[in-house]
Amino acid sequence: MNLEQLFEENKEQTISGRYLTLDAVEPLLKELGKKWDLSIIGKSVLGEPVYKLQIGAGKIKIFLWSQMHGNESTTTKGLFDFFNLLESKTEFANRLLGTFTFCALPMLNPDGARLYTRENANKVDLNRDSQDLTQPESKLLRETFESFQPDYCYNLHDQRTIFGVDMTGEPATMSFLAPSYNEEREVNTSRLKAIELIAGINSALQKFIPGKVGRFDDSFNINCIGDTFQYLGVPTLLFEAGHFPGDYNREATRKFVFIALVESFKLLSENDIVLNGIEDYLNIPQNKQSFYDFIYKNIKINYDGIEKITNFAAQYKEELVDGKIDFNAYIVEIGELENRFGHFSYDAKGAKYSDQEDGIPQLNKKAHFCLENNIKFVNGLIKK
Repeated sequence: MNLEQLFEENKEQTISGRYLTLDAVEPLLKELGKKWDLSIIGKSVLGEPVYKLQIGAGKIKIFLWSQMHGNESTTTKGLFDFFNLLESKTEFANRLLGTFTFCALPMLNPDGARLYTRENANKVDLNRDSQDLTQPESKLLRETFESFQPDYCYNLHDQRTIFGVDMTGEPATMSFLAPSYNEEREVNTSRLKAIELIAGINSALQKFIPGKVGRFDDSFNINCIGDTFQYLGVPTLLFEAGHFPGDYNREATRKFVFIALVESFKLLSENDIVLNGIEDYLNIPQNKQSFYDFIYKNIKINYDGIEKITNFAAQYKEELVDGKIDFNAYIVEIGELENRFGHFSYDAKGAKYSDQEDGIPQLNKKAHFCLENNIKFVNGLIKK
């Protein structure tokens, strides 16, 4: 099976980029609802509908939810690509539909999606509300979990560009976690199923993004929804869609989300799980906060009349402006930058820094500056 070709054949062309609201996916859901079970299970804080889509008639029940954090849209795109595969009427699609029943909440936090925030409209992180259930969206997720009684849970997220694969210098394009179910981070039968499935997914992804798959920290936090569901005895997989070189709109990463989903269900449908996969799972390097979007090395500055050589880093802030996301680069660290990599890295080789303000890099200043060799940087990048 050519998974890249399968993605291209099923990619949902009407959605793209980082800013994805209910306006974009609601027509797609209503079209899917003509054949499958689509319902509104409740409303968000600001009164937007939260949709549930149920597809398939198989015995293995899969519960998936995306955009619990409103500004994390990559897995939502990957979900709709996967829905297109299920609609494709191929032999493989029919096998999946006969093996599984998929229950999806494709946009759990529509208010956060519209506002492009991690939290919901009440400024609550839904992924820390699994016990108190203070928010309507958290209650809807838990009620659906209890009524559907899944065999597996897929907790679908994005992660920031700051994450790399340990200290290898590779970005964490995809990361996974089989959450702990207790403080001791023990492995029981339920967690083992998630571990073995992730080991199989990683094996497949290494063919496409070698060295760019990470393992998320498994410290136990019962307030997190994945830990709660694992604690309740349901194998749970955390997906974290991250950065692929040059792919700030996450259009390449969505392909790897799709591939991970397809591979996991292929493994389950064929009962081809990696047995005793704990070692393979633990061999996936851990996520580390090891990246900045921009690193500038060996910059000469004049500091209080003394010339010195320093380094500094800049990071994009994703800012919602007139219905689109602007990536604006701001200086975030000045100094040695030990154990840090840059998605863009520039060695000034002692060239002198200047800008239109203070003449030295300053924290929280936009990354607009010049070097004495007439190279101009605008929003972090060399102006050509």
